[in-house]
Amino acid sequence: MSLLKSIPKVDKFINNKKFNGFSKSLITKLSKELIVNLREDILNNKIDAINEEELIQNVINKYNLLISPSLQSVINATGIIVHTNLGRSLINEESFNKAMKVATSYNNLEYDLEKGKRGERYSHIVKTLQALTGCEDAIVVNNNASAVFLVLNTFCKNKEAVVSRGELVEIGGSFRVPDVMSQSGAILKEIGTTNKTHPKDYRNAVNENTSMLMKVHKSNYTIEGFTSEVPYEEVVEIAKEKNVIDYYDMGSGHMIDLPFNLDQAEPSILKIMQYNPSLLSFSGDKLLGSVQAGVIIGKKELIEEIKQNQLLRMLRVDKITLALLEDNLTSYLENRLDDIPTLKMLNTSVIELEKRARSLKEAINDICECEVIHTQTLIGGGTTPNKKIPTVALSISYKNYKANKIEQMFRKENLITRIENEKVLIDFRSIKENEIYKIEAIITKVFK
Repeated sequence: MSLLKSIPKVDKFINNKKFNGFSKSLITKLSKELIVNLREDILNNKIDAINEEELIQNVINKYNLLISPSLQSVINATGIIVHTNLGRSLINEESFNKAMKVATSYNNLEYDLEKGKRGERYSHIVKTLQALTGCEDAIVVNNNASAVFLVLNTFCKNKEAVVSRGELVEIGGSFRVPDVMSQSGAILKEIGTTNKTHPKDYRNAVNENTSMLMKVHKSNYTIEGFTSEVPYEEVVEIAKEKNVIDYYDMGSGHMIDLPFNLDQAEPSILKIMQYNPSLLSFSGDKLLGSVQAGVIIGKKELIEEIKQNQLLRMLRVDKITLALLEDNLTSYLENRLDDIPTLKMLNTSVIELEKRARSLKEAINDICECEVIHTQTLIGGGTTPNKKIPTVALSISYKNYKANKIEQMFRKENLITRIENEKVLIDFRSIKENEIYKIEAIITKVFK
């Protein structure tokens, strides 16, 4: 009981001079919680003494932890450029500064400056997408999953959407195409088999309740061996023949040809647009190299129907997203591809990557054991599944430390690496050039 009597009074405790400069309301809240827990610990015989200085420090530590931002910048040394867990595509700093000016002032988000009356928020990106892709119209929602749901809900509610069994995918976060179709109100009509689908399967599936022939990008797997699938250009032709909508959920979607012959596995948006499709949707923050968004392009009358769907208001994007996306698309229009960090990293030569790796090796040779190696990596983000690209990395060893321990030490300093063949790798494919000196500083701090 004497220990209970020695519990500090809240009003006195919070006035300690060590709390000067802190938010009094938050300090009071944390102090009350601490004292309640302290009382319970005493009653449960978990402590036998009270140190007020320790209690004060405990409150300060919790305060600092609470106000520290959870979302932090890291250095991506995994080699995976479009790393979903690390925020996918990077935003160009100049683009971000332009968007910041828009976001920190009033703007013409839904105001027509020429006509002096209400405008449409999607108009800011339509003209650019029309110039780039030749589409009739476009709309943007908050991600490609939303785009898929919105398209299906608009055109296939209580109607059939025909999809190959080999494309009924599940991607990250348990996003399953059959479940999305069910939630949207669409009726799934499966055709073909897991490994083989033919043009006749599409033709034979169409009936009076069919609204759409849908093709889905296999974002995180490939089917090898005895296989066949129907190219999208044939799906478009069959849809026209049967007077139904064709729709390609491209998943990632890229605007221009990719290096390393990756277009053989994944054609570009511009290539697909040559087939005059009804509707395409793709992500903004994958190979397009922009902000998180789901872009829908296609026939004007179909986009107009989507705009009438009440769900659009729940899925629409804000001014910052539109500003960033517009600037990104303008970079494509003006062929300023180095302004798009994802493309710049993807197109950096192996020779340049090796030069950067050797530069870091020279700087840290006396700190740890390191070796420049040529290896391979994935682009990531569900793009070009199972297609690896060449890269250069620095393998790191230190004393008798195991790779897991070194990786953890680096991670505590926000340097995210990968382990390959029981060695920690710092992969230069996903490292910005101005981050190399930061990596040197982290290695020096960790090992010295």
